[in-house]
Amino acid sequence: MALTLPAHADPLTDRIQATGLLPELAHGLGGPFHYLLPERFDANLAAFHAALAEAGVEGRVHYAKKANKASVFMDRCAAAGAGVDVASPGELRDALGHGVRGEDLVVTGPAKTGHLLGVAARQGALIAVDALDELDRVLALGGARPARILLRCHPPAQPRSRFGLDGAQLDEALRRCAAAAGTVRMEGFSFHLSGYEVRPRTDLAGELVELCGKARVLGLPADRISIGGGFAVDYVAADAWQTFLAEQGPGHYHAGKAFAREDFYPYHSPVAGADALRAILAASPGGTGPSLAERLRQAGVRLLVEPGRALLDRAGSSVFQVQGVKDRAGYGIVTVDGTSLSLSEQWFNSEYLPDPVLLGDRAGDGPAEPFAACVGGASCLDSDLLTWRKIAFPARPRVGDLLVYPNTAGYQMDSNESPFHELPLPPKVVIDHPEGGGRPRWRLDR
Repeated sequence: MALTLPAHADPLTDRIQATGLLPELAHGLGGPFHYLLPERFDANLAAFHAALAEAGVEGRVHYAKKANKASVFMDRCAAAGAGVDVASPGELRDALGHGVRGEDLVVTGPAKTGHLLGVAARQGALIAVDALDELDRVLALGGARPARILLRCHPPAQPRSRFGLDGAQLDEALRRCAAAAGTVRMEGFSFHLSGYEVRPRTDLAGELVELCGKARVLGLPADRISIGGGFAVDYVAADAWQTFLAEQGPGHYHAGKAFAREDFYPYHSPVAGADALRAILAASPGGTGPSLAERLRQAGVRLLVEPGRALLDRAGSSVFQVQGVKDRAGYGIVTVDGTSLSLSEQWFNSEYLPDPVLLGDRAGDGPAEPFAACVGGASCLDSDLLTWRKIAFPARPRVGDLLVYPNTAGYQMDSNESPFHELPLPPKVVIDHPEGGGRPRWRLDR
């Protein structure tokens, strides 16, 4: 038996599929493509801003650019006055080139180059300093205005993390910043936690608020903290997810492949997106006393967040065309016109689990027989499968049919893309919906 795991119903994507636009794009573009829905990005960004406002917390949302390279999302950040989290000279240039102001950028990542630090400082970006030697490089810049920095803290709950300054290093960093008044402006602290749990973020944020008070005693501004990203996306229903986890095993996958449960992304999350931010703010650090929101207000500390995937929830999907179907004992192998390099989860010892949707003209056909099949890529690699799981398709796919992988804008589309075999990278298509309805319009992302 094939296991099903359908994505949450989405009326907007259903309407797009009903217009016939996707087959036209597949024909015109001559290969796989991703489509983007910028209005969804706008709505997700507005939801995060609303969560801050409801809690009475002053703050800023920085879009984690690494989650998707599309230019349209930079345009949306610039138009909304939102911030952007960048971690390379290329990301910094792209954000500035699309109109995002330098002071609205936060520069993260380890061991930043001197060039990146220099450009970031001149543009007024906020630099998350990850190590003492990096702090020394910032102090040596000697620009016309002080470099704006945060000190990134090593998370005690994740001692194996390679990022951040431990307690002794933080003390030394604060001493150096205080001694270098006028050279740097130490505006606060930051952290980034792996995983998606609320409580560790609330607890560590409370500790950072206290650190701001310690830094102020030394004469440093320390008026903001960043809690990074890690706001989950809820892809599928709770009952479907629990059933899948309980029943899945090697027999459900091509070649008997086994996946460890802990390696799957949590495709169902009861608290996701902006609601996760609300939960973090409403909880009390350490489990007692005022909420985090109240402590931020009392201390006059701003809260910075850096969501990536959560701002891209339902903001795009990936479309592949069927090139062939072959049979194995009890199931089939569907081959599409792209590779698993364009669906990045497959390259992290895991699987992108929401079911792809089969689109094809079955008018005039009789009753369809369900057909279980995995989905392979067009390369010569035996391991090139977009979906190892035997998907329960409603009918046998045919050459020319489309497979639409839903909700792939967050990290799936372009983290590991490669023009392997000289296959072109799937282009990104921006789909806009005219006010008052009507057929959607499209354009290529610049």
